Amino acid sequence: MLILGQLINGLTQGSIYALIAIGFVIIFGTMNLVTFAHGEVYMIGAFMGYFALSVLHLPWYVALMMGMGAAWVLGFFIEKVAFRPLRAAGHMPPLLITIGLSIILKDLAMLLFGAENRPVPSIYGETIEIAGFQVSLLQLLILGIAGLLIIVLRILIQGTKIGRAMRATAQDHEAAYAMGVNVNRVFSVSFCLASCLGGAAGVMVGIYYNAVYPVMGDTAGLKGFAACIFGGLTSIPGAILGGLIIGVVENLTVQFIASGYRDIVAFLVLVIVLVFRPQGILGKKIRAV
Repeated sequence: MLILGQLINGLTQGSIYALIAIGFVIIFGTMNLVTFAHGEVYMIGAFMGYFALSVLHLPWYVALMMGMGAAWVLGFFIEKVAFRPLRAAGHMPPLLITIGLSIILKDLAMLLFGAENRPVPSIYGETIEIAGFQVSLLQLLILGIAGLLIIVLRILIQGTKIGRAMRATAQDHEAAYAMGVNVNRVFSVSFCLASCLGGAAGVMVGIYYNAVYPVMGDTAGLKGFAACIFGGLTSIPGAILGGLIIGVVENLTVQFIASGYRDIVAFLVLVIVLVFRPQGILGKKIRAV
């Protein structure tokens, strides 16, 4: 029963990692670039959720929408400032700018909110019994929200005009531009969607752990990126699977070894997988030229 409980904990935590990882996949898939400010977008979403719940005393679903909205706006700003002007400058300049933005956002959060944890009100503390063990309603809510967001994203990418444009741009942005696709708009929407998922993850983490703090994006961003690499850099199903695996491995490590080893074991599993399958679990194999 303890193992089943840890599996539920791991899937709940892993679903949050998966949302962050999907953001990395969307950005890299469409723009062929990586951002190191994604963890701070997640942090800003978490603080917006804290503000809505603790200061304005709004319902959790309004806080979730506000966190996603704040992350959307921040993602739009980052794409405009860090990526669009330097698109032809190669990978390194935009990457360095996102590192700088990451530091700026963390420092601003510390100046505005302080370095200490900010408490977030608890919601749905009740538990229900499933197959003989207790599951909290909050865990089911987080799993449900993550699943719903993934389904909505799937529908958007597969069944809408902007989704088709995103897929065409991901395959070849120059060819897509030649066929009349507004590539700048696609890049902006892609970055905003990725940021929106990160903001949702931030709000859910704040609610789940009842606390937010300025440097919370460091570890979460790193694990989201690890899940993205783990599953395959351009694969959304791979990012989901990678996030879930990392979450489950962490919680089983806490159960059977010690909490201090959770990060070590999770990244050790990542390294072992990539040694034998460098393209990730569901990534496509790249042939050497």
